[in-house]
Amino acid sequence: MNWIIVVIAGLFEVAFASCLGKVKETSGAEMYWWFTGFLVSLIISMLLLMKATQTLPIGTAYAVWTGIGAVGTALVGILIFKEPATFLRLFFIATLIGSIVGLKAVSH
Repeated sequence: MNWIIVVIAGLFEVAFASCLGKVKETSGAEMYWWFTGFLVSLIISMLLLMKATQTLPIGTAYAVWTGIGAVGTALVGILIFKEPATFLRLFFIATLIGSIVGLKAVSH
């Protein structure tokens, strides 16, 4: 169950990073709505990570959480923010996914 919480926390990390990207692209009231989304997502992500690390090893849970956030944010950047999807970028995203799966597989 706590691994599910880490995954959800990682998805909220993607959300807060994506909202931060929208904050820099917008202005006025719209910017404040994106900033509010950033703060809410950040708080939820941290609370869920804190909950999960009460029973999971902190090093592994944090690395998986960060990895999910990094992969998800890179994919959002490619799909939504029109960042380049070069071969090397996709290759390293794939190695991150492999590392996340590997960390989960070797943890107790």
